[in-house]
Amino acid sequence: MSHVGVPRGTVRKRRSLALLTTGVLTIPVLAGCTSASEETSRGVPQDIAPTARQAVADGSTVNWAVDALPATFNVFQADADSATTRITGALLPTLFPMDRSGQPKLNPDYLESAKIIEREPKQVVLYKLNQQAVWSDGREIGAPDFVAQWRALRGKDSAFWTARNSGYERIEKIERGADDLQVRVTFSKPYADWRSLFSPLYPKEVTGSPDAFNDGARTTLKNTAGPFVLRGVSKAKGTVTLARSPRWWGDKAKLDTLVFRAVAPEDRTEALADGTVDVADIDAATADRIALARRDRGSNGQPLAHGPGSETTPAAALRSWALAHGSDEEAAEIAQAAREKNRKAVVAYTAEQKALRDFAVRKSLEPAYTQLALNGESGPLADDRVRRAVARALDREELARTVLGPLGLPAKPLGSHLALAGQPGYKDGSGALGDQNTKEAQALLADAGWTRGGAAQPPKDTKAGSEAEKKGDQGEEGDAEGAKEGAEKKTAEGAKSEKAGQDTEEKAEKKEAEKGKTEAERERADQASEDSAASRDEGLYIVGQDNKPGAHAPAQAASTGGASAVHVLAPGRTAAAQSTALRRQAGALGEDGAVAAQDKQPGGAAGAYAPVGTAAPAPAAAKGQLGKDGKALTLRFVLPSGPGSQSLRSVGDKIAVMLEKIGIGTEITKVPDESYFKDHVASGAYDLALYSWPATAYPATDGRPIYAKPEPATDGSLLVEQNYTRVGTDHIDQLFDQAAAELDEKAARELLKQADARIWAAAGSIPLFQRPQLVAVDKKLANVGAFGFAAPRYQDIGFKNRQAAGSPADRKK
Repeated sequence: MSHVGVPRGTVRKRRSLALLTTGVLTIPVLAGCTSASEETSRGVPQDIAPTARQAVADGSTVNWAVDALPATFNVFQADADSATTRITGALLPTLFPMDRSGQPKLNPDYLESAKIIEREPKQVVLYKLNQQAVWSDGREIGAPDFVAQWRALRGKDSAFWTARNSGYERIEKIERGADDLQVRVTFSKPYADWRSLFSPLYPKEVTGSPDAFNDGARTTLKNTAGPFVLRGVSKAKGTVTLARSPRWWGDKAKLDTLVFRAVAPEDRTEALADGTVDVADIDAATADRIALARRDRGSNGQPLAHGPGSETTPAAALRSWALAHGSDEEAAEIAQAAREKNRKAVVAYTAEQKALRDFAVRKSLEPAYTQLALNGESGPLADDRVRRAVARALDREELARTVLGPLGLPAKPLGSHLALAGQPGYKDGSGALGDQNTKEAQALLADAGWTRGGAAQPPKDTKAGSEAEKKGDQGEEGDAEGAKEGAEKKTAEGAKSEKAGQDTEEKAEKKEAEKGKTEAERERADQASEDSAASRDEGLYIVGQDNKPGAHAPAQAASTGGASAVHVLAPGRTAAAQSTALRRQAGALGEDGAVAAQDKQPGGAAGAYAPVGTAAPAPAAAKGQLGKDGKALTLRFVLPSGPGSQSLRSVGDKIAVMLEKIGIGTEITKVPDESYFKDHVASGAYDLALYSWPATAYPATDGRPIYAKPEPATDGSLLVEQNYTRVGTDHIDQLFDQAAAELDEKAARELLKQADARIWAAAGSIPLFQRPQLVAVDKKLANVGAFGFAAPRYQDIGFKNRQAAGSPADRKK
């Protein structure tokens, strides 16, 4: 099922598109900050009750829950969602589906072969099609279908309403090969992720004209080429019905019909119990219900020890009986009504539990990960030191245990933005930032000017900002992030930002805007403090403001030197050295792969630390919240409020406590699930947020828009693509571009590891854990469940033969 906090349309949609829908990066060598060798840990295997086809019965129907009917059957449109992808996977050709290890694997149902046959002067890929592959109308799949899809998606004709064109814009021409079964694709520039193209492949009738592309495939697919065909869509029933394709040339589908049924996540327990669905993604609460149902199978009709009324003590039961049979008629009537309501609830719950015994929970890790996003566009988190402090305050292992531990899944923090454990090229790059360390986090905040008495100080005529704004170029060739050691210090008004790469005017405008907001934000913080006793579920509460800091003497501001009247809260000489070290470690591994001796520091990259000797503030719990220039250090933490987002809120609460320990307050706002991503994350109305990104077999293509450096638009706004943290660098972009053009897979993976390490060091996105995948499945069903990375083989799904299942009492489907 879809999840709040997952950008919508995630599957490789507009990767130019979060868990709910969103996009990735590029270069020099932060590889020295990572572990020395390739990760050997395996991913969690899929759990689908794998069964040989001969042991699966022919016939019957399976009902599969989806969140809602798809708005379109065209996966390349902006409003396509997970239901679109699920359904079209059974109807259309996927040339290179992902396998169990998250790698693209050639699909022999459609291709005999596909490979690069020329690299110079231009890359040429030759596809040899399966000679049996035909559309449901009998026409052969061929070059005209490839050409039509390329022209629709290459981005040159705005009449096609497409959400992405990644890769298609690199194609120069498509031609018929030696015969009708060969398709020759020539690229204008090298493209490593060429296997991502033409999946799914639509017939030319859909992609051949703007009208057909925009509207023709929204509500129906008349021509398909999969093991199933689209029989019909019923909005009244909330169903999309597929039937076995008579023209399918591959392994015959075991099922007669496959029905995708719209069932909201909160209604799935009931839908499973009443037989409405056979397969459904579920949450931990429903998984617990199923586990209890199977445990209680041998209870011999005894009352259940859980559910409605289970917590009623004997004394309370006796008191209820006495009231219901007492002389006070009014009290007796109320008590009798309550007892009857409880009795009906117990009966209904018991019946549901009995029905749930027929289901199994198949679990794995979903090909998606949850991250903490730090909005670096403005406010305290525009300072990279504050972002790194937040990151280093987090105990990511504890957060992973919170979500995965109770489910019996490996609770290991994720170490990469661009690959998941078990995928080729996965390597833990978190060393570029450093492990959890409260003292180092406190030192970073002190270096950034946030002190215990800062919230009580009156605003001064000072300029504060990232250490990146206090230093000149450090000599990294062609890199705006670099700054020469020993260069004269510049004032904040004239400094270039090494981290954001923005010019002087943009910085000055941003600082003036921040000054203008000071009074309003202080008033908001003061008001929120008065409301600190309010329930957390009432929408807003503030962590870290229970103990206000007392009045302290104003902190010394670092002078810019001489008799200047301008004082700047700037890092000292050692801070400049730290920034130099970070970039050196990001880009200066020796050609032999060795790390310079001065860069070998325990616990992470030099740039993740404050200067040696920087005083760390005392724990906030003991000394109060940090502040600067009369403003408390409080971050807006936005979380979804829906019933399916409890695990995200639990993680958010733990993060708030961890930040409080280093003196950072969190203003937690809970918003409706439907507006969480669009109105808060995507719009930038947050400081901290939790949401997820899907895994991909093509990180060079799909990752770049997620981590691309935002660019200013003509109207003064930022073009962020899918980079909702607004944190990026030119160097990261370059690494992505290089990886996308590198046809040597090993070399491309090395570039992506370097990019990942730089993303860690920028501290805009902190991966926490891979998401759990829990699927309730009729226990007699085979080859379906928690698929992990792999795409389903719909033709293999079915009910086990009665002999194989060992049960003569199979439910009739």
